[in-house]
Amino acid sequence: MTQAVEHEEWADQPLLERESEVHAIQHALDALCGDSVNGSGRRRGGVLVFAAGAGLGKTTLLAEARRRAGERGCTVLSARGGEQEKQVPFHVVRQLIQPAFAAMSEDEHREILGHWYSIVAPAIGLTAPQAGAPDPQGVRDGLDWVATRLSVRSTAVVLVLDDAHWADAESLAWLTAFAARAEELGMLIVVACRPDELPSEAAVLHTLASRHGARPHQLEPLTPSAVARIVRDALGDGADDLFCRECWAITGGNPFEVVELTAKGRDRGLMPQQENIPQLRDLASAVKGSGLIERLEQFGPSTVRLAWAAAVLGTGISTRIAASVAALGEAQISEAIDQLHTARILTVLTTVKRDEVVEFFHPLIASAVYRSIPPGVRVAMHGMAAKAVIDAGLGAGAAARHMLEMHPEGDTWVVQQLRQAARENFSAGAPDAARRYLARALREPPDPEDRAQVLFELGSASLLHEPATTVNHLRAALEEPETEQALREAVIYRLAQALAHTGQLAQASELLAVETRRTTSARAKLRMQAEQFKWNAVRVDEQDSPARSRLLAQFAKRLTGRDLAERHILGMRAWDGAMRGESSATALKFAEQALAGGLSWTDQDFGFEVPVVVAITLMYCDQPGRAEELFNDGIAEFEERGWRGAHLSFAYTLLGYIRYRRGRLAEAEDFVRQGLGIANRVGHDIPAQWYAIGTLIETLIARGQIAEAQAFADSYDVGKDFPNAVVYPDPQAVWGKLLLARGMSEEAERQLAEAGQRLDSRGTRNPAWSPWQLDLALAQAKHHPEKARATAQEAVERARAFGTASVIGHALRVQAATTDPAQAVGLLQEAVEHLEQSPAAYELAHALIDHGTALHALGDLERAAHQLYSGMETATACGAEALATRARCELASAGLRPRRRQVMEQETLSTAESAAARHAALGLDNAAIAAELGTGEDAVSKLLSSVFTKLGTDRVGLRRTLGM
Repeated sequence: MTQAVEHEEWADQPLLERESEVHAIQHALDALCGDSVNGSGRRRGGVLVFAAGAGLGKTTLLAEARRRAGERGCTVLSARGGEQEKQVPFHVVRQLIQPAFAAMSEDEHREILGHWYSIVAPAIGLTAPQAGAPDPQGVRDGLDWVATRLSVRSTAVVLVLDDAHWADAESLAWLTAFAARAEELGMLIVVACRPDELPSEAAVLHTLASRHGARPHQLEPLTPSAVARIVRDALGDGADDLFCRECWAITGGNPFEVVELTAKGRDRGLMPQQENIPQLRDLASAVKGSGLIERLEQFGPSTVRLAWAAAVLGTGISTRIAASVAALGEAQISEAIDQLHTARILTVLTTVKRDEVVEFFHPLIASAVYRSIPPGVRVAMHGMAAKAVIDAGLGAGAAARHMLEMHPEGDTWVVQQLRQAARENFSAGAPDAARRYLARALREPPDPEDRAQVLFELGSASLLHEPATTVNHLRAALEEPETEQALREAVIYRLAQALAHTGQLAQASELLAVETRRTTSARAKLRMQAEQFKWNAVRVDEQDSPARSRLLAQFAKRLTGRDLAERHILGMRAWDGAMRGESSATALKFAEQALAGGLSWTDQDFGFEVPVVVAITLMYCDQPGRAEELFNDGIAEFEERGWRGAHLSFAYTLLGYIRYRRGRLAEAEDFVRQGLGIANRVGHDIPAQWYAIGTLIETLIARGQIAEAQAFADSYDVGKDFPNAVVYPDPQAVWGKLLLARGMSEEAERQLAEAGQRLDSRGTRNPAWSPWQLDLALAQAKHHPEKARATAQEAVERARAFGTASVIGHALRVQAATTDPAQAVGLLQEAVEHLEQSPAAYELAHALIDHGTALHALGDLERAAHQLYSGMETATACGAEALATRARCELASAGLRPRRRQVMEQETLSTAESAAARHAALGLDNAAIAAELGTGEDAVSKLLSSVFTKLGTDRVGLRRTLGM
């Protein structure tokens, strides 16, 4: 890559009236190199911004920063935005990073990038884009990794970006987000920009620059005395004051114009005296604007064409390509370059690859030359540039920006190149650029038989990132008369996804229903019905949910799972059975069938929803270890493909939900907050955000952090409105649960009853899926005890119908809260027995403490102490400190001293056996214990078998043996 240069004579000038800016650079470098006044020796990075209009010396200051950083032994990464390259994705990123990789081998590239290689390498130009489409956030995360690795591997790093206002959107989006980490990484970011032209999304750079009280440096024009010094340095000490003052007045103190004007005066032999001021004014008119163009035109057509070609091609373009676009021979281009260099318009640089490239002396000159090209000629030269770039082997991606400037002419070659450029950019994580190129291809236009395909590609480029923009394109593709059946089916699936992801679930279902009736292919019909089942399952306005369930059950009976469509139907059948409260054995049977042939989490045609619900079905069926394995597989797939948006948010949130239900509350909170953070940066009021909000509120309630849960709910306006899609945990039920935790039982009852009526109308009757009925019974207990008992009894019946130990134990615990202590003791004893066989450690702790409290009320102090102490220990292990505190208070109020826990001594059991036994006693299954101990499940099984043999007990009795 090349770096634009300032005019040599300007570069030799002293930095007049820029003392404070130079001091800021020096101070920032001192802090970066560990030379700060506190003497800590720790590198401290930051952001330094110089903002000013054109020609006020920003580039000179950045050159000074690079020089001083180099003298300090810093690694300097430099780039410059280009007016003609603003639409080239990652143009700035590649300038910054490619030189650091230039001398490395392919193996070194892979070593530095690690698992980010396939995601980031296309963006930074190390390899051609591969199949697949990382989302933009995934690429930005990967670039964070690259910059961090370079920072760790190198000496202090200084990243310099000139003309940030012309940086491409993809590079600027990454840099503005990454800059917040500059201080912690010990990296200095120095940016120069024209503030009036800086995109609004890049304003954060100014904010970051002022985090420690230092505002962005606004460069001012030079004073008359500084201009006089430049004049006398160039034209001699004899320059009189009036002449110098006129130079200042003509240029307005703009450093670039002052230097150019005095240089031209010196070339003309102009004496710097008052009588020559008229000539000075004539010279000034030739420095910029129309005067510059008039001067250029004096050199003849060949030289003008080269200047035009360079302006069209932009920065860092080889002289060979420039000559091709200008249609000049070797002798002509050599002469033209000499003339343009003498006139301080163009210069020639040599790249690290020993290629010669042409550069303008200053962006002001480049802009003026570009704007002077007659419109028709400019369009034609962009066409010639596109062809020359392709012929030079630089690819469609490099040529596409020129095609954007060409007039549409129905050229099939242009359409093909734009489609290829779109594929490259989509695969590199730049969907906005892909959409620009495909939209331009449509205007060309493509041949009629290709139009539907282009519309499909345009719609697909938006689906993962902006599904709302894809709907019209895909609908238009369906209306094309010459659409092959396979393409039509692909459009239907993609359009249904887009409609569903934008909340138009009814429209998605109707689209699939119409196409199901239309198609004659049995396999296509089955696939469309699978999609219809999927989107209807999350519609809150579905008119006849039971009818869908009956039809789904009929389908599933005759399917074997031979392809993804069948496995998706089987997965939906498992989920539907779990939601409706059929037996867990039935739900598990269909889940196993769906999993037998494999489910992909990143198949863009099928989506990730079915793998999610299959994993959640396993969780509700008391197999959280297997559910976690599936989510870990999903996370690995998402990260390998660079999908760092809503998909990854769902995975982390639901992994946290599993930990919540297992009673590992601190871990649950961590995972859910991670999922929420990802959802927040994707968008507001999206399903991924609602999933995380509800799960985090439930987790905070379980931890006893009610005030924090309420504050969090308020920050997202929970309770004011609820989403129009099925979300779990159900948001309204979660809101009712929070109201109940705050003691607002009447309002909680109203919210929970409304949620229950809505869910019951859909046939969603499983209290394992949504325990609204159990919370409603608790809300009714104080003011409506009879209703509470009836509600709890019905919930117990539903729980027994589903049949898992965790939901039965939970329901029995709540039923005990609605009856008298004598009956409650028996119910709680049974609840504890069920929960001891489940992975629901938090629910077990709750039941143990409730049981101990009931025993205390009946005067059975010894058993009460045992249960309370066991519940307290389990609650503490879960992270439910409020529940543990309640147990301590109950023990204290009864005057009970908890007996000493029976510790397994080293002579009885080995350390590994002891650890496995304690984890098993807390309700963890073998997979989770294996993860905790860092071993395999077979090893865990052997350890527990040894424990049971030595202690003469089994998994159910292990808790009592341990005194837990």
